[in-house]
Amino acid sequence: MKLIIQIPCYNEREHLAATLADLPAEIPGVDAIEVLIIDDGSTDGTADLARELGVHHLVQFRGNRGLAKGFMAGVDACLRLGADIIVNTDADNQYNGGDIPALVEPILAGRADLVVGDRQVEKVADFSATKKRLQKIGSWVVRLASGTRVPDAPSGFRAISREAALRMFVTSEFTYTLETLIQAGQARFAVDAVPVRTNPKTRESRLFAGTLQYLRRSAGTIIRIYTMYRPLRTFLLLASILFSLGILLGVRFLVFHLTEAQAGHVQSLILAAIFLISAFIVLVSGLLADLVGANRKILEDVITRLRRLEYDTEQTPEDREPDR
Repeated sequence: MKLIIQIPCYNEREHLAATLADLPAEIPGVDAIEVLIIDDGSTDGTADLARELGVHHLVQFRGNRGLAKGFMAGVDACLRLGADIIVNTDADNQYNGGDIPALVEPILAGRADLVVGDRQVEKVADFSATKKRLQKIGSWVVRLASGTRVPDAPSGFRAISREAALRMFVTSEFTYTLETLIQAGQARFAVDAVPVRTNPKTRESRLFAGTLQYLRRSAGTIIRIYTMYRPLRTFLLLASILFSLGILLGVRFLVFHLTEAQAGHVQSLILAAIFLISAFIVLVSGLLADLVGANRKILEDVITRLRRLEYDTEQTPEDREPDR
């Protein structure tokens, strides 16, 4: 059983040594533990320090591509290197490395394909009351969209089985945390969560400039990914709303037309027609989106089979940047 701990980095020279020192050297049930650094175009010598500290593998980008791209590049490299379990953690030493054994235990026991570390946000001293509230609301929305019970959806501290990693696809340019959870839930993966500890904050988040930007990006990601995996349900809901508005306005026009002597209220009739036509167009769009979604699932199955054939038959490569 081979475990690879991947750490996406962008200008983390100041914190990398502490993060690596916090990682476990051995875990019961795991034969080998290796560390992979994804250097996302750092300019502060993060990659050089990683080599000096003796990390096993290094993936380097020439420019900054973002957290989501770095995460998937790391997953791809871990699969090529023969990982049976992949653990993702942050380079700023936010998560306590001593909790990695608890994080991988459900996978080792065969109970889960994806395990997310629950930071128990109400106990995190560095989070403001507003941030804690927003984190809880966001996680609740993701639970509804994914059908999972993960209490801390934005947590990047997670363990992934090889099979789940083979079937993982991230299209977001923002972050992987929400998309992979919704994807795992819709794919009926066994998803679990375990309580984990956090270390004192070492720097501010680089993913977003403020709360409003975080909300906007997160909401956009949730809606887009849910629509991608449940297009007919999403479009049917929207069509139902438009159809109901059209019917209500049509009934309103008939009531006034039959009860009042003078003519009028033609605006209600026009709006009713617009809403009903729009509902029909949205419904047809939903049917087309559902057909596209079916083709996407077929393509994902094909890509998964190709990945499995490629990763399980090729020789372990030297550290290199994946072709992307």
